[in-house]
Amino acid sequence: MADKYNLKNPAVKRILQEVKEMQSNPSDDFMSLPLEENIFEWQFAIRGPADTEFEGGIYHGRIQLPAEYPFKPPSFMLLTPNGRFETQTKICLSISNHHPEHWQPSWSVRTALVALIAFMPTNPNGALGSLDYKKEERRALAIKSREAPPKFGTPDRQKLIDEIHEYVLSKAPPVPQLSPAQSPEENLRTEVAEAETNLQNHEAVPAREELPDEPVGDRILEEQEMPPPANPSPGGVEVSREIPSQNSGTRVHPNPKPETGVQKPDDRLFTVAAIGLTIAIVVLLLKKFIRSTEHGAVFMNGS
Repeated sequence: MADKYNLKNPAVKRILQEVKEMQSNPSDDFMSLPLEENIFEWQFAIRGPADTEFEGGIYHGRIQLPAEYPFKPPSFMLLTPNGRFETQTKICLSISNHHPEHWQPSWSVRTALVALIAFMPTNPNGALGSLDYKKEERRALAIKSREAPPKFGTPDRQKLIDEIHEYVLSKAPPVPQLSPAQSPEENLRTEVAEAETNLQNHEAVPAREELPDEPVGDRILEEQEMPPPANPSPGGVEVSREIPSQNSGTRVHPNPKPETGVQKPDDRLFTVAAIGLTIAIVVLLLKKFIRSTEHGAVFMNGS
Protein backbone atom coordinates (compact mmCIF):
# COMPACT_ATOMS: atom_id res chain seq x y z
CA MET A 1 0.00 0.00 0.00
CA ALA A 2 2.73 2.47 0.94
CA ASP A 3 4.63 1.83 -2.32
CA LYS A 4 1.88 3.55 -4.34
CA TYR A 5 2.18 6.89 -2.58
CA ASN A 6 4.71 9.60 -1.96
CA LEU A 7 5.82 9.03 1.61
CA LYS A 8 7.05 12.60 1.82
CA ASN A 9 3.50 13.89 1.37
CA PRO A 10 2.25 15.05 4.81
CA ALA A 11 -1.23 13.65 4.22
CA VAL A 12 0.06 10.24 3.12
CA LYS A 13 2.50 10.09 6.00
CA ARG A 14 -0.23 10.94 8.50
CA ILE A 15 -2.75 8.45 7.05
CA LEU A 16 -0.28 5.56 7.06
CA GLN A 17 0.54 6.37 10.65
CA GLU A 18 -3.16 6.20 11.58
CA VAL A 19 -3.59 2.91 9.73
CA LYS A 20 -0.74 1.39 11.73
CA GLU A 21 -2.18 2.70 14.98
CA MET A 22 -5.69 1.39 14.16
CA GLN A 23 -4.33 -2.10 13.48
CA SER A 24 -2.00 -2.24 16.47
CA ASN A 25 -4.51 -0.80 18.96
CA PRO A 26 -7.99 -1.93 17.86
CA SER A 27 -11.15 -0.94 19.70
CA ASP A 28 -14.15 -3.08 20.61
CA ASP A 29 -16.46 -0.18 19.72
CA PHE A 30 -15.35 0.47 16.14
CA MET A 31 -13.05 -0.54 13.32
CA SER A 32 -11.95 1.39 10.25
CA LEU A 33 -9.43 0.76 7.47
CA PRO A 34 -8.66 2.39 4.11
CA LEU A 35 -9.28 0.76 0.75
CA GLU A 36 -6.33 -1.03 -0.77
CA GLU A 37 -6.49 1.07 -3.92
CA ASN A 38 -7.08 4.43 -2.18
CA ILE A 39 -5.89 5.26 1.33
CA PHE A 40 -7.93 8.48 1.29
CA GLU A 41 -11.13 6.37 1.27
CA TRP A 42 -11.91 4.50 4.50
CA GLN A 43 -14.60 2.00 5.48
CA PHE A 44 -15.76 1.82 9.07
CA ALA A 45 -18.26 0.18 11.39
CA ILE A 46 -19.29 1.41 14.83
CA ARG A 47 -21.31 -0.17 17.61
CA GLY A 48 -24.40 1.63 18.87
CA PRO A 49 -23.81 3.32 22.24
CA ALA A 50 -24.92 1.39 25.31
CA ASP A 51 -28.11 2.29 27.20
CA THR A 52 -29.66 3.84 24.08
CA GLU A 53 -32.05 2.63 21.40
CA PHE A 54 -28.97 2.01 19.20
CA GLU A 55 -27.43 -0.51 21.60
CA GLY A 56 -26.50 -3.75 19.88
CA GLY A 57 -26.48 -2.20 16.41
CA ILE A 58 -23.55 -2.35 13.97
CA TYR A 59 -23.49 0.65 11.66
CA HIS A 60 -21.29 0.81 8.58
CA GLY A 61 -20.14 3.88 6.73
CA ARG A 62 -17.38 5.46 4.70
CA ILE A 63 -14.94 8.30 5.35
CA GLN A 64 -13.38 10.46 2.68
CA LEU A 65 -10.18 12.24 3.67
CA PRO A 66 -9.23 15.39 1.76
CA ALA A 67 -5.86 15.82 0.07
CA GLU A 68 -5.05 18.45 2.73
CA TYR A 69 -5.71 16.07 5.62
CA PRO A 70 -5.21 16.50 8.57
CA PHE A 71 -5.48 20.26 8.09
CA LYS A 72 -8.97 19.90 6.63
CA PRO A 73 -11.72 17.68 8.04
CA PRO A 74 -13.05 14.45 6.50
CA SER A 75 -16.59 13.77 5.32
CA PHE A 76 -18.80 10.97 6.67
CA MET A 77 -21.53 8.86 5.13
CA LEU A 78 -23.60 6.09 6.76
CA LEU A 79 -24.49 2.96 4.78
CA THR A 80 -26.57 1.09 7.40
CA PRO A 81 -30.17 2.22 8.06
CA ASN A 82 -30.21 3.52 11.62
CA GLY A 83 -33.00 6.07 12.11
CA ARG A 84 -30.57 8.85 13.11
CA PHE A 85 -28.62 9.63 9.92
CA GLU A 86 -29.59 9.31 6.31
CA THR A 87 -27.75 6.64 4.34
CA GLN A 88 -25.40 7.44 1.44
CA THR A 89 -25.59 11.15 2.32
CA LYS A 90 -22.79 13.26 3.73
CA ILE A 91 -23.88 14.10 7.25
CA CYS A 92 -23.42 17.39 9.04
CA LEU A 93 -21.36 17.15 12.21
CA SER A 94 -18.98 19.46 14.02
CA ILE A 95 -16.20 17.00 13.11
CA SER A 96 -17.11 16.83 9.40
CA ASN A 97 -16.33 18.98 6.39
CA HIS A 98 -19.61 20.86 6.95
CA HIS A 99 -17.92 22.69 9.84
CA PRO A 100 -14.23 23.09 8.96
CA GLU A 101 -13.94 25.89 11.51
CA HIS A 102 -14.32 23.32 14.33
CA TRP A 103 -11.81 20.79 13.02
CA GLN A 104 -8.47 20.35 14.78
CA PRO A 105 -5.41 18.86 12.94
CA SER A 106 -4.64 16.85 16.08
CA TRP A 107 -7.87 14.91 15.62
CA SER A 108 -7.80 11.62 13.74
CA VAL A 109 -10.09 9.01 12.21
CA ARG A 110 -10.21 7.35 15.61
CA THR A 111 -11.23 10.61 17.25
CA ALA A 112 -13.92 11.16 14.63
CA LEU A 113 -15.42 7.69 15.13
CA VAL A 114 -15.58 8.13 18.90
CA ALA A 115 -17.37 11.45 18.34
CA LEU A 116 -19.76 9.87 15.82
CA ILE A 117 -20.81 7.25 18.38
CA ALA A 118 -21.46 10.01 20.90
CA PHE A 119 -23.54 11.97 18.36
CA MET A 120 -25.95 9.10 17.63
CA PRO A 121 -28.34 9.51 20.61
CA THR A 122 -28.32 13.34 20.43
CA ASN A 123 -31.16 15.51 19.15
CA PRO A 124 -30.74 16.02 15.37
CA ASN A 125 -32.12 19.58 15.46
CA GLY A 126 -32.79 19.46 11.72
CA ALA A 127 -29.12 19.09 10.76
CA LEU A 128 -28.30 18.05 7.20
CA GLY A 129 -28.47 14.29 6.77
CA SER A 130 -30.21 13.74 10.12
CA LEU A 131 -33.35 11.71 10.86
CA ASP A 132 -35.65 11.63 13.88
CA TYR A 133 -37.18 8.14 13.99
CA LYS A 134 -39.06 6.83 17.02
CA LYS A 135 -37.06 4.84 19.53
CA GLU A 136 -38.97 1.65 18.74
CA GLU A 137 -38.07 1.98 15.06
CA ARG A 138 -34.42 2.62 15.87
CA ARG A 139 -34.32 -0.46 18.11
CA ALA A 140 -35.72 -2.59 15.30
CA LEU A 141 -33.08 -1.24 12.89
CA ALA A 142 -30.35 -1.90 15.47
CA ILE A 143 -31.28 -5.57 15.66
CA LYS A 144 -31.56 -5.88 11.89
CA SER A 145 -28.14 -4.27 11.38
CA ARG A 146 -26.43 -7.27 12.99
CA GLU A 147 -27.78 -9.75 10.45
CA ALA A 148 -25.55 -8.77 7.52
CA PRO A 149 -23.39 -5.83 6.40
CA PRO A 150 -24.68 -3.49 3.69
CA LYS A 151 -23.91 -4.16 0.04
CA PHE A 152 -21.96 -1.28 -1.41
CA GLY A 153 -19.29 -0.61 -4.02
CA THR A 154 -16.79 -2.86 -5.74
CA PRO A 155 -15.99 -6.47 -4.74
CA ASP A 156 -12.77 -5.31 -3.05
CA ARG A 157 -14.66 -2.72 -1.02
CA GLN A 158 -17.37 -5.25 -0.16
CA LYS A 159 -14.73 -7.70 1.05
CA LEU A 160 -13.38 -5.06 3.43
CA ILE A 161 -16.91 -4.24 4.63
CA ASP A 162 -17.56 -7.92 5.36
CA GLU A 163 -14.28 -8.30 7.27
CA ILE A 164 -14.96 -5.22 9.38
CA HIS A 165 -18.48 -6.44 10.12
CA GLU A 166 -17.23 -9.81 11.32
CA TYR A 167 -14.68 -8.16 13.59
CA VAL A 168 -17.13 -5.72 15.21
CA LEU A 169 -19.78 -8.44 15.55
CA SER A 170 -17.29 -10.70 17.32
CA LYS A 171 -16.63 -7.96 19.89
CA ALA A 172 -20.28 -7.03 20.40
CA PRO A 173 -22.15 -8.63 23.31
CA PRO A 174 -25.29 -10.58 22.44
CA VAL A 175 -28.52 -8.64 22.40
CA PRO A 176 -30.94 -10.01 25.03
CA GLN A 177 -34.08 -11.45 23.48
CA LEU A 178 -37.50 -11.53 25.08
CA SER A 179 -39.63 -14.64 25.02
CA PRO A 180 -42.61 -14.41 22.63
CA ALA A 181 -45.25 -12.18 24.11
CA GLN A 182 -48.87 -13.17 24.57
CA SER A 183 -51.49 -11.57 22.39
CA PRO A 184 -53.49 -8.67 23.90
CA GLU A 185 -56.49 -11.00 24.28
CA GLU A 186 -54.41 -13.55 26.21
CA ASN A 187 -52.98 -10.81 28.43
CA LEU A 188 -56.49 -9.54 29.16
CA ARG A 189 -57.79 -13.01 30.04
CA THR A 190 -54.82 -13.59 32.36
CA GLU A 191 -55.26 -10.28 34.14
CA VAL A 192 -59.03 -10.74 34.54
CA ALA A 193 -58.42 -14.16 36.16
CA GLU A 194 -55.84 -12.65 38.53
CA ALA A 195 -58.17 -9.76 39.35
CA GLU A 196 -61.03 -12.14 40.18
CA THR A 197 -58.73 -14.17 42.43
CA ASN A 198 -57.57 -11.06 44.28
CA LEU A 199 -61.15 -9.88 44.70
CA GLN A 200 -62.25 -13.27 46.06
CA ASN A 201 -59.35 -13.29 48.51
CA HIS A 202 -60.29 -9.80 49.64
CA GLU A 203 -63.94 -10.76 50.26
CA ALA A 204 -62.94 -14.00 52.00
CA VAL A 205 -61.27 -12.16 54.92
CA PRO A 206 -63.51 -12.78 58.00
CA ALA A 207 -64.90 -9.81 59.85
CA ARG A 208 -63.29 -9.23 63.24
CA GLU A 209 -65.52 -8.59 66.20
CA GLU A 210 -64.56 -5.59 68.26
CA LEU A 211 -65.00 -5.39 72.00
CA PRO A 212 -67.10 -2.51 73.34
CA ASP A 213 -64.17 -0.89 75.14
CA GLU A 214 -61.75 -1.29 72.21
CA PRO A 215 -61.28 1.90 70.12
CA VAL A 216 -62.36 1.36 66.59
CA GLY A 217 -59.66 3.53 64.94
CA ASP A 218 -59.23 3.98 61.21
CA ARG A 219 -59.52 1.18 58.69
CA ILE A 220 -57.43 1.61 55.57
CA LEU A 221 -58.30 -0.38 52.47
CA GLU A 222 -55.27 -0.89 50.29
CA GLU A 223 -55.65 -1.57 46.62
CA GLN A 224 -52.75 -3.25 44.88
CA GLU A 225 -52.10 -2.11 41.32
CA MET A 226 -51.77 -4.91 38.77
CA PRO A 227 -48.27 -5.09 37.17
CA PRO A 228 -48.31 -4.11 33.49
CA PRO A 229 -47.77 -6.89 30.89
CA ALA A 230 -44.26 -7.35 29.48
CA ASN A 231 -44.36 -5.75 26.03
CA PRO A 232 -41.16 -6.31 24.00
CA SER A 233 -40.01 -3.57 21.84
CA PRO A 234 -39.56 -4.25 18.14
CA GLY A 235 -36.84 -6.77 17.43
CA GLY A 236 -37.00 -8.28 20.88
CA VAL A 237 -35.12 -5.74 22.77
CA GLU A 238 -35.85 -5.92 26.42
CA VAL A 239 -37.62 -2.87 27.90
CA SER A 240 -36.75 -1.95 31.45
CA ARG A 241 -39.67 -2.34 33.83
CA GLU A 242 -40.38 -0.72 37.09
CA ILE A 243 -41.97 -2.68 39.91
CA PRO A 244 -45.28 -1.03 40.58
CA SER A 245 -45.72 0.27 44.08
CA GLN A 246 -48.85 -0.23 46.11
CA ASN A 247 -51.29 2.67 46.12
CA SER A 248 -53.10 3.42 49.32
CA GLY A 249 -56.85 3.43 48.92
CA THR A 250 -59.37 5.81 50.47
CA ARG A 251 -59.24 6.21 54.22
CA VAL A 252 -62.64 5.09 55.56
CA HIS A 253 -63.87 6.36 58.91
CA PRO A 254 -66.24 3.94 60.62
CA ASN A 255 -69.37 4.84 62.51
CA PRO A 256 -68.97 6.30 66.00
CA LYS A 257 -68.27 3.90 68.84
CA PRO A 258 -71.40 1.86 69.62
CA GLU A 259 -73.16 2.63 72.85
CA THR A 260 -74.09 -0.92 73.80
CA GLY A 261 -73.01 -4.52 73.18
CA VAL A 262 -70.71 -6.00 70.58
CA GLN A 263 -71.04 -4.55 67.09
CA LYS A 264 -69.98 -6.33 63.86
CA PRO A 265 -68.48 -4.23 61.06
CA ASP A 266 -71.03 -2.80 58.70
CA ASP A 267 -71.44 -5.23 55.79
CA ARG A 268 -72.28 -2.30 53.55
CA LEU A 269 -68.75 -0.99 53.96
CA PHE A 270 -67.26 -4.13 52.40
CA THR A 271 -69.90 -4.13 49.65
CA VAL A 272 -69.02 -0.55 48.64
CA ALA A 273 -65.30 -1.31 48.81
CA ALA A 274 -65.70 -4.43 46.68
CA ILE A 275 -67.69 -2.55 44.03
CA GLY A 276 -65.13 0.27 43.97
CA LEU A 277 -62.24 -2.18 43.67
CA THR A 278 -63.98 -4.03 40.84
CA ILE A 279 -64.57 -0.80 38.89
CA ALA A 280 -60.95 0.28 39.37
CA ILE A 281 -59.65 -3.08 38.14
CA VAL A 282 -61.89 -3.03 35.06
CA VAL A 283 -60.76 0.51 34.12
CA LEU A 284 -57.09 -0.45 34.62
CA LEU A 285 -57.46 -3.55 32.46
CA LEU A 286 -59.13 -1.60 29.66
CA LYS A 287 -56.31 0.96 29.67
CA LYS A 288 -53.67 -1.77 29.52
CA PHE A 289 -55.53 -3.56 26.74
CA ILE A 290 -55.55 -0.36 24.67
CA ARG A 291 -51.84 0.24 25.43
CA SER A 292 -50.95 -3.34 24.47
CA THR A 293 -52.83 -2.98 21.18
CA GLU A 294 -50.97 0.26 20.39
CA HIS A 295 -47.58 -1.36 21.14
CA GLY A 296 -48.53 -4.27 18.91
CA ALA A 297 -49.32 -1.89 16.06
CA VAL A 298 -46.00 -0.07 16.51
CA PHE A 299 -44.14 -3.38 16.46
CA MET A 300 -45.82 -4.44 13.23
CA ASN A 301 -45.03 -1.09 11.60
CA GLY A 302 -41.38 -1.25 12.80
CA SER A 303 -40.94 -4.73 11.38
